[in-house]
Amino acid sequence: MTRVGIVGAGNVAVRHANVLSGFPDVTIAGIADTDPQRAGELASKHGAPAYGGHADLLSAGGLDAVYVCVPPFAHGNPEHDVLSCNLPIFVEKPLSLDLKTAEKIASEIEQRSLVSAVGHHWRYLNIVQQAHDLLAERPVRLALGHWLDKVPPVAWWRNPDMSGGQIVEQAVHVLDLARLLVGEVSMVHAVPDGSTVDGEVDQATAAVMRFAGGAAGLLATSCLLAHKHRVGLEVCADGIALELSETRLLVDGERVIEDDGQAKVRVDREFINAVQGRPADVRVPYGEALRTHRLALALARSAAEQRPVMLDDE
Repeated sequence: MTRVGIVGAGNVAVRHANVLSGFPDVTIAGIADTDPQRAGELASKHGAPAYGGHADLLSAGGLDAVYVCVPPFAHGNPEHDVLSCNLPIFVEKPLSLDLKTAEKIASEIEQRSLVSAVGHHWRYLNIVQQAHDLLAERPVRLALGHWLDKVPPVAWWRNPDMSGGQIVEQAVHVLDLARLLVGEVSMVHAVPDGSTVDGEVDQATAAVMRFAGGAAGLLATSCLLAHKHRVGLEVCADGIALELSETRLLVDGERVIEDDGQAKVRVDREFINAVQGRPADVRVPYGEALRTHRLALALARSAAEQRPVMLDDE
């Protein structure tokens, strides 16, 4: 039985706890959160002890792996403390508010040769593999990413010093998919809408991206809406256009392929398989997620400084 500890008890932690508790070979060994009531509620649902902080969870011992599901501003210390215990680690995106914190964590994971994974579950959509197959031998020349949505119902999200902003906190999923299907990005130039209230995230951003392979890319984000309007990635290659969302793949504007809805289960199952030493398909270990995080931070920096940013600068 694989004993998993969870740091954080928010919505994403709840989702992982529900999935993990459905695996017959996994038990949730403890849940820690700085909000004792929230930790207690989630822990009691899964018959696990609750802790007021990750240090207490780790001190209790008996863990085989730890999930770190904390807000962007809280990353850093939990990961380093987990790694100091030589435990495999699953980290929810975004990795941090800054590059230095994430790079230190990545370096420590590599030095300790520990199993790691990051919650970029879009990589586990079965339609992503189908898109990849359809694009075989046809390199993408144009990519259009969107995250047009509402403000999430958490108090810290509007503050870029706590969330990192919409590109880092939300659109990073789309950027990760773009890296997978199109390739690495060499230059970005993001333009915020200019009406943002001081101290709050940009309400809308438009960005141009140049991919290292020569493709052109665009990214549009907005949190002005009352509901999620459009979230996904469109790509154009020779003779084919694909549009991917979290639920479906649209081919040439005509053929619809529905996803099987199991990506959020697969991302946890493959990590647990790796922890157990079984054959595993961990598609986004921490080092791979760091490349996507670096791209998101470059876009955020470009918007803040209102100038193009070369990825070599990051």
